[in-house]
Amino acid sequence: MAMEHRIERIKKQLHAQSYKLTPQREATVRVLLEREEDHLSAEDIYLLVKEKAPEIGLATVYRTLELLSELKIVDKINFGDGVSRYDLRKEGAEHFHHHLVCIECGSVEEIVDDLLGDVEKIVENDWGFQVKDHRLTFHGICKQCQKVAVKTT
Repeated sequence: MAMEHRIERIKKQLHAQSYKLTPQREATVRVLLEREEDHLSAEDIYLLVKEKAPEIGLATVYRTLELLSELKIVDKINFGDGVSRYDLRKEGAEHFHHHLVCIECGSVEEIVDDLLGDVEKIVENDWGFQVKDHRLTFHGICKQCQKVAVKTT
């Protein structure tokens, strides 16, 4: 039921900007909801959407992802590997969540806590810059890879 509720919310967000939740857009949103933890690329999303809607084209999926990014329903992120990935914004999330990217195995973990609230205030007060959003990515070595490194040394 939670998925239907979120789809309904996204449908309303689209309508508010004069867009429709077409079957192709809905199939794309469903894939993003089903695989929320996976930080999928456009190609990954396309392959999964194709299972639900075989007639859909890659260009349609790209356009849908760009539209969802513009409307801030989806966050487009890049972890420095040259591949854009797409992350559904959490319900009611004011800010982007943060990521821990392992440089050994490529795993991605999320930090949902907003670590930069105070930093935003400093930027706004000291630089007079009105912050609308921020993203923070830590590159390092995850717990699992650290354990493997300890065993092999």
